[in-house]
Amino acid sequence: MAAPANSRDAAGHSASVSTAENVPLQYSLLLDHLIGEKRQIKDLNPTVMGVLPNPQKTEEQKMIERGMESCAFKTLIACVGGFVLGGAFGIFTAGIDSNVGLDPKDPLRTPTAKEVLRDMGQRGMSYAKNFAIVGAMFSCTECIIESHRGKSDWKNAVYSGCVTGGAIGLRAGFKAGVLGCGGFAAFSAAIEYYLR
Repeated sequence: MAAPANSRDAAGHSASVSTAENVPLQYSLLLDHLIGEKRQIKDLNPTVMGVLPNPQKTEEQKMIERGMESCAFKTLIACVGGFVLGGAFGIFTAGIDSNVGLDPKDPLRTPTAKEVLRDMGQRGMSYAKNFAIVGAMFSCTECIIESHRGKSDWKNAVYSGCVTGGAIGLRAGFKAGVLGCGGFAAFSAAIEYYLR
């Protein structure tokens, strides 16, 4: 405790006052020096609490995000991706196949490079179209199911796989449609399990 200091009041009487009462706390002085009374209190924004602040999005950015999250955009991306992947897969399988470019009428004749490339292109285009159709069907149905359910989980892919496989299999009959539904749903469930 601080030692009392002698001081005189207006009448000249001496009074005992401690030095702690005369001197404000050092912590208060430090706060006044660092912060001050005129400093504005900022609103606590959750984005500012992170490492880097996120600026507010403009209307154009919000419009682009809505467009990229739409079912039409997702279907288009799946269609283009399926086309590219299917074309690459078709060309790869044609390169492995030893019968590419062979003429069925004359199997002993060696095919020319032009005939081999033409057959590879035809097979690549066929695979590309099939993969594009399947990718677009799957993506579109998954997006519609996800929008309807309001959830993003593995069930969306299973339902979409069943719809896509069933639609593809129905061309060969009802039994093929049921098998296609089950097979594609199981494949979708396995892929979702692996990816998640």
